[in-house]
Amino acid sequence: MPGAVQSVERAAAMLRLLAVESEPMGLGQIASSLGLAKATAHGLLRTLHDVGFVEQDPGSGRYRVGADLLHLGSTTLDLNELRSVALNWVDTLAARTGEAAGLAAYRNGQAVLAHHALGDPPDVGGLRTGTVLHLHASALGKVLLAFDPGAARSIVGTTLESLTYRTITARPRLLTELADVRDAGAACSVEEVRAGMAEIAAPVRDRGGFVVAAVGIDGPVSHLCDAALRPRQDLVAAVISVARAISRVLGHGSTP
Repeated sequence: MPGAVQSVERAAAMLRLLAVESEPMGLGQIASSLGLAKATAHGLLRTLHDVGFVEQDPGSGRYRVGADLLHLGSTTLDLNELRSVALNWVDTLAARTGEAAGLAAYRNGQAVLAHHALGDPPDVGGLRTGTVLHLHASALGKVLLAFDPGAARSIVGTTLESLTYRTITARPRLLTELADVRDAGAACSVEEVRAGMAEIAAPVRDRGGFVVAAVGIDGPVSHLCDAALRPRQDLVAAVISVARAISRVLGHGSTP
């Protein structure tokens, strides 16, 4: 078996050291305490700072455990907070495309619609905020399945319900499609939830790159797809652009 990864061991030791100290520590103190060269310690601290596990006091330059590490294992944003962050972007997506737009997150074993903006004209039989989505059939759900390990685990050993004749119910086929979603950075669903309706969605990432939500549009197949029932690339690009914009608001891709 391969041995331990030294940089990971050093980073773990650094976090333990900062966690037990009541006051922020300087670079020299940290390096000396762990027996590291200053350059090595500085490189590790920069990486831990970039992912939010370590914070640096702007005045003294000293380091302490970051808020992101303290909240590790808990949901940073509840659905209302997530909605408030993304609401304007979701509404903008609906306005730009003329289609209904939605934002969903995986919570308590389900994919839940945190916000939904109606298209023009509105689809009165469509989705509503608070709706529980089908993970395996909706585009928003597929994004969460593709990128969120918890969502993926939730369907292990379950029966994939057939909602229409196009719904994917064979697990190997679904897994193949989820791999394609990860490669493309977007998901689509064509008449898998409702006859005559299609969806396009993309992942929303937090500061550390973890996918915390999915954003997308839904509307008639004739609006979202070409003659071969493939999603229109201009709409895919629009959805991905908004997903990246929301991700930037959450800190993804920002320069410390």
